[in-house]
Amino acid sequence: MPTFTSAAEAVKIIKNGDRVFIHGSAATPLHLLNALFQRKDELKGIEFISISTLGNDLFNVPDFGKSFFMNSLFVSQNVRNIVNSENGDYIPIFLSEIHQLFERNILPIDVAMVHVSPPDRHGFCSLGVSVDIARSAIKHAKYVIAQVNTQMPRTHGDGIIHISDINSMVAINEALPEVSYRELVTETSRKIARYCAELIDDGATLQLGIGGIPDAVLSCLDGHKDLGIHTEMFSDGIIPLVEKGIITNKYKKKHGGKIVTGFAIGTRKLYDFVDDNPLVVFLDIDYVNDTKVIRTNPKVEAINSAIEIDITGQICADSIGMYQYSGVGGQMDFMRGAALSEGGKPIIAMNSTSKNGDSKIVPFLKTGAGVVTTRAHVHYVVTEYGTANLYGMNLKQRALALVNIAHPMHREKLEIAISERFGK
Repeated sequence: MPTFTSAAEAVKIIKNGDRVFIHGSAATPLHLLNALFQRKDELKGIEFISISTLGNDLFNVPDFGKSFFMNSLFVSQNVRNIVNSENGDYIPIFLSEIHQLFERNILPIDVAMVHVSPPDRHGFCSLGVSVDIARSAIKHAKYVIAQVNTQMPRTHGDGIIHISDINSMVAINEALPEVSYRELVTETSRKIARYCAELIDDGATLQLGIGGIPDAVLSCLDGHKDLGIHTEMFSDGIIPLVEKGIITNKYKKKHGGKIVTGFAIGTRKLYDFVDDNPLVVFLDIDYVNDTKVIRTNPKVEAINSAIEIDITGQICADSIGMYQYSGVGGQMDFMRGAALSEGGKPIIAMNSTSKNGDSKIVPFLKTGAGVVTTRAHVHYVVTEYGTANLYGMNLKQRALALVNIAHPMHREKLEIAISERFGK
């Protein structure tokens, strides 16, 4: 059985050339990572692997590349510059398939650094707000270090880990990183949300990402009934709908009566909400994002975002040209799962323009841009100017439908591009 030790002592096990898994999202093991960074001058060739992590300045380590390399499975804000440099890279993969990299020894893990709740009287800890790929990483890692935090919620589901599966434990009492997505809601995202809300049926099972548009959509659902949640992640926005009896999970065929997720990011209110709450189950992401599981529920309505969409419907959601901005994540898992669900609706919701005013509906994706969702998978596209349903349309019809929801100042250029490509 492991004993408690200091972070400095725990990370001494990490040696040159090791591949180190970092627990993600609000469970990012900040205490352990900061201890490891104190050893940077004596280490070389440490490869980090992770999905999204929190901590804005976490990886701002002087001469990071002399000791470390970030091989990211999803690119969060705090590692973008590293991943787009010689000190890092990105592995394109569906979120639902990451576990196979561990199971098939494609990415063997030397050390997993995770963040758990204190053990109960039976010796079981919880992975708290981030089960996702962490359980698989622990199972296949040669050595597991856990920061054991009295402020980590104890959650229900797949994230129960016995201390016998942990090699070294570090006790802490620190608040989890918090993010308030309500601050990202704008008047434009409210307009988009109202169009999305019109597409959502009573009794639907929802998948929503995290950000201004998803939170705005949730705020527009007060008139709906008996909604369910089966999603890879969620934030504070669902809490009011649960309290009002709008989210009941009544019509779900998988995990009826339960909110299903892989991880959660939000404020302390959210972390308190999920703590020991049997309403919410945190499950392995290879199960949550499995299209066979997703499609089992009726009326799965999945709302995801895009960086760009070309006039034929190709979705770029992970890069700005050659600059790796985020990752494939679970968008395709849920777009396809929703399409296969009885009465389901895959929805792409996005601003019509970027922050600098460029159209996000374009004749051609930028050079080097990645296609995350193919045009064959795209159904509904929503901007602040309306909704286009591309399903069953030919290429020219799609282009004309997308022009109608583009920003008015860009429509003339798009119409010219359509004429040049398809004729008048």
